[in-house]
Amino acid sequence: MTDAHYTTLPQWPNAYPGSGASATLKRLNEDFIVTELPLQLPSGEGEHLWLDVEKNGANTAFVAQRLAEAAGVQDRDVGYAGLKDRYAITRQWFSIYLPNGKGKGETPDLTQLQHPEFKVLSQSRHVKKLRPGDLQGNRFRIVLRDVAGDRDAIEANLKAVASQGVPNYFGAQRFGHDGGNVEQGRAMLAREIRVRNPKKKGIYLSAVRSFLFNEVLALRIRQGLWGKTLPGDVLDEAGRPTGPLWGRGRVTTTDQAQALENGVAERHAALCDGMEHAGLDQERRALVASPVDMSWEWPQADQLVLTFSLPAGNYATSVLNEILATTEPERHTESEAAAAD
Repeated sequence: MTDAHYTTLPQWPNAYPGSGASATLKRLNEDFIVTELPLQLPSGEGEHLWLDVEKNGANTAFVAQRLAEAAGVQDRDVGYAGLKDRYAITRQWFSIYLPNGKGKGETPDLTQLQHPEFKVLSQSRHVKKLRPGDLQGNRFRIVLRDVAGDRDAIEANLKAVASQGVPNYFGAQRFGHDGGNVEQGRAMLAREIRVRNPKKKGIYLSAVRSFLFNEVLALRIRQGLWGKTLPGDVLDEAGRPTGPLWGRGRVTTTDQAQALENGVAERHAALCDGMEHAGLDQERRALVASPVDMSWEWPQADQLVLTFSLPAGNYATSVLNEILATTEPERHTESEAAAAD
């Protein structure tokens, strides 16, 4: 893949030897349960009404729209910390800007709202709006069905993932259907297309930035550097090496780490140059994602149940990809999944 076209995503390498096993993911919504871990809980006072919501078969934006309608406010008055998968059972917080006298006057009791795809478990007031990224992470319970392959190989990868973590790749959902958001981002940065919608512009920039990060991570794995700290690496608070999220300014690594990152930048020069002029500042992201409190069990010979937590911005798919190959029912191919924003 060169700077000319980004019509397909590359096959980024795994950190561990493939188990050769396969399984079905999300046959049922209850096979993928996600519980958001909030940064804070509502205080009981303030102009924003916080809602603890459980949804089943609906995406986050749809629920936000229904909540706005029920509260008599604009869509922009509803906030949430991250997108959650549609074909799953997920629990997350929403906020509604609803000061006294706004909307329907008295505070509506949205726990009485009847909808087949979601329910409001509780509500309380707070002083601030929920914004993207306002979460500690997510807790997952994943049921894998039709598991086929060498169980010992699966177990070996499960133990490796639990002890050493996984490559902190951005998940496929970040790149759109068939990875098309990266090519759209390239065309936008090259001024071949004009994108007026700020939301779409942000999605395309995010896809390009995420693609470049994945390319750096993939190169380290291909060079046998998985789990290793290089001379010149920038470490995060946990002491883990990080990779670049491109933007204005030079990469902050030095020595061998900088040489590796600059090599990726040279191979994708047009993308990196475009990102530097797109108004984003350069940031860093951990190269390793470490599942917390990971456990698993085999209720049946062909069924594996995984539970683990991940920090905000990490993807459950990155964990699954290191264990076995998964396929989803056809209806899920274009779902907006979230695992972790």
